[in-house]
Amino acid sequence: MAGQPHPIDIHVGSRVRMRRVLLGMSQEELGRNLGLTFQQVQKYEKGTNRISASRLAQIAEILGVTPMFFFDALPEGATGTSKNGAAAGNTPPIESILQSPDGLQLNRAFARIEDPKVRRTLVDLVRAVADSKVLPADAVSKASGGAS
Repeated sequence: MAGQPHPIDIHVGSRVRMRRVLLGMSQEELGRNLGLTFQQVQKYEKGTNRISASRLAQIAEILGVTPMFFFDALPEGATGTSKNGAAAGNTPPIESILQSPDGLQLNRAFARIEDPKVRRTLVDLVRAVADSKVLPADAVSKASGGAS
């Protein structure tokens, strides 16, 4: 594992990136707030460079979270290997989705919906599409109770 970023550094960096992207903040903007270049922010986010405790606290304040946020959902075996000896540090599925352009747009749009009934209908729609081979138009009809 020599020369490779530590799985915890990768995880912490991916959480920094996820939160920054969810806020719509660029690497340049975060870097400016930290007094760094965007390249240094990139290295933090990839886990290439470790983030010191004081810098992590500063990042947390800028991103509006606690420092513990960056350690949430730490994958099993993140100390180096999983139970079967495989290298740890793969991005959890939810983070991969939230870091994708489509996932980010979906999350931002969903967060703007204030009506709980509309939110529930959308969740039901997504679940119906994911659980079946129903065409999206059919799923919309089912989720809205048959009215399209």
